Amino acid sequence: MIAPYESDPERWTKIEWIDQYTGKPFRISTEGHHGGPGIARVKTYGDVFEEYEWHPEPKCSDANGEPANKQTIGLLRRRHITIDHIVYVGRESNQLEDVEAGVVRASDGAYTEYPDPRRDYWQRAVVPALKQISLKAWQRDTGKSAVILIDARRGRRRPHAKHRALLIMYARRRGLLS
Repeated sequence: MIAPYESDPERWTKIEWIDQYTGKPFRISTEGHHGGPGIARVKTYGDVFEEYEWHPEPKCSDANGEPANKQTIGLLRRRHITIDHIVYVGRESNQLEDVEAGVVRASDGAYTEYPDPRRDYWQRAVVPALKQISLKAWQRDTGKSAVILIDARRGRRRPHAKHRALLIMYARRRGLLS
């Protein structure tokens, strides 16, 4: 939401704001749980502070090592992580502001990736895991053609992103990938 500069916060709810992505005019409100037709509900500092009290802390774990959530009490500990794979991303980015605004998904080419053949997760981990999957089980469980799995196993070319995600998810469900 954008609007002409106004130094008086009391007037912010009275001026017209524009949605920079659609060009539609809106008024803003800090009342209620959501806006309405032509009215966008915006957060106040009070809203942010109130949410912060109950926000989850994904970097920490509880006494049992489980991820902390809003009901976790007691001393929090740092979570232990394992790196699955490394993706090299260039400094340059395409549509980064749109990604941060949630208009474009990051997987839609907002970042330029530079694969390292020595650390290629697909060739190093996924293709060997796919070779352990039976074609009958694949077809039965996913309803997809065996050709997708056969082509992926050969490793000559990568399936498109949708099928790559499905293959990885299926291999993980079968316990073949961590």
